Amino acid sequence: MKDESKRIEDAEILDIGPFYHGTKADLKPGDLLTAGFNSNYYDEVIMNHIYFTALPNGAGLAAALAKGNGEDRVYLVEPTGSFENDPNVTDKKFPGNPTRSYRSTAPLKIVGEVTDWVRLTPEELQQWRERIANLKADSNAKIIN
Repeated sequence: MKDESKRIEDAEILDIGPFYHGTKADLKPGDLLTAGFNSNYYDEVIMNHIYFTALPNGAGLAAALAKGNGEDRVYLVEPTGSFENDPNVTDKKFPGNPTRSYRSTAPLKIVGEVTDWVRLTPEELQQWRERIANLKADSNAKIIN
């Protein structure tokens, strides 16, 4: 995006990039990532947004947690439309946007692949999976109650 910052819903987005997206999909420059697929974390949820971050290691975490059997991949991406701070982590869980996470309803264009990001150890990956399982259990308990 050429804008120095985007203002959406009175939340200023300070990052101008570069931006990253983590996945197990094997993609090439020019491919587009779009919303409309099942969540990596909640099978029953269809995603209305495509998520990305300004932190390559954050995208690496998303790649490690993504569904599928492919290799963890981090791609350099370019938003093709407007985007906003990810409300799932912004202010709801952390003040501001320390994870530098964003979402868009517009596609993300693959610009290239990044290979120099920190990969999780098997122990760290297991801890993340347990956290997600606990979040799912808490959500289900709230729905039932």
